[in-house]
Amino acid sequence: MPKENCLIVVAAGRQLDLLRGEASRIARGAKADWWIDRAEVGTRFCFEDAKAKESFALTCDSFGIPCKDG
Repeated sequence: MPKENCLIVVAAGRQLDLLRGEASRIARGAKADWWIDRAEVGTRFCFEDAKAKESFALTCDSFGIPCKDG
């Protein structure tokens, strides 16, 4: 699967559950698909839509959860 619209997030437990819910909400709003992969360090959240990825990055920032392109 292509990884151009992916972010790597380092989170666990409730934070990861929160981010899954937000990713689902964002993707549904963008009418795009999303998926999660394991990364070397953290979890990779991938979106079909670049705008959904950017919105998810802003969400991570608002929760104080670091993320990076991946």
